Amino acid sequence: MTAKLIRNAYEAALTMTAVLLCWGGALWLEGAAGLHTDVLVLAVALTLTLASSQRTADTRRRLTALVLLPATAGASIFVGRLISSHYALGAAVYTAGMALAIWIRRYGPAATKAGTLIALPLVTLLVVPGPALPAKAQSGLVTWAWAALIGAVACAVVWLVQGLGDRYGPQDGRMRAALEQPRRRSRLHPRPSTRMALQMAAGIAAAFVLGNLLFDDHWPWVVLTAYVAASGNRGRTDVLRKGLERLAGATVGTLLAAGVAAAGVTGHTAVALMFTVLAVALWLRPLNYAYWAAGMTCALSLLLGYFGQDALSLLPIRLEGIAVGAMLSVASAWWLLPVPRARRRQPVLGTTSPVS
Repeated sequence: MTAKLIRNAYEAALTMTAVLLCWGGALWLEGAAGLHTDVLVLAVALTLTLASSQRTADTRRRLTALVLLPATAGASIFVGRLISSHYALGAAVYTAGMALAIWIRRYGPAATKAGTLIALPLVTLLVVPGPALPAKAQSGLVTWAWAALIGAVACAVVWLVQGLGDRYGPQDGRMRAALEQPRRRSRLHPRPSTRMALQMAAGIAAAFVLGNLLFDDHWPWVVLTAYVAASGNRGRTDVLRKGLERLAGATVGTLLAAGVAAAGVTGHTAVALMFTVLAVALWLRPLNYAYWAAGMTCALSLLLGYFGQDALSLLPIRLEGIAVGAMLSVASAWWLLPVPRARRRQPVLGTTSPVS
């Protein structure tokens, strides 16, 4: 356990180094170009997700990410605007994009990686506080061109930090071999990728509908949980476990954020605390997903508090939204073309995200 914690700490340190470097670059860009604060959130979210998905990538895959991620990041801004102006149409486009990112895994490892890069900015849309922001903070949100630039910066920073870490840091051949272990072709019909894509589409579509009906502008909490619980689906039990861990972690994380708000921690101190929470959550994430869920929820609560939302008053609504999203994912995984549980637990590539 001690060796695992040390290894986890090293990987978390690499990720947080990349996150802070990209955040610093975005902070300079915000001041130089007069951008809105959400460009900082976008930089952190993209770097955080990309660092995980690119950890064992070779040069070819990194160059692919450098081309594909900025393009999809820019396109995701249009999807976000579409959701804001035409909710039903935007939700349909978002759902189709997430399902496509999973369905194309049938075409092999390269398509799986491309699907991951398609999904990352779409997931980031749920993390970057767009419609969930107070009205006075919604003007001047980042445009597609700046989003594409931030995507390119995130790629470059992750490439630099991980490359230096692999060159000069300790090597862990066992972790790299485990992550790169090939998967055997499934004989299921429809294929697992098709089943998972349909389950994801059903869960996210239902989350958009119920999120808008029950939670108004806080619908992202429902959709985000529906995605997290269903991503990397290894069977019914796996989805149920992740849904429960997401709910438990979110409860603890929101309570922590509410306690911080009650203590009067605001401004730059809250931002520093948010990065600290993310670092600890990254460190403990491999031990249990609940740690990551708690850390991410606490960080998001601190972020929304920075933008003017009251974390304590929103606690019941947030937990209700998370519970609804988890139930929707469990329902789709159990009753819509369920994926049989694998005999041997293997890494499922292309399923990482800021919250998964």
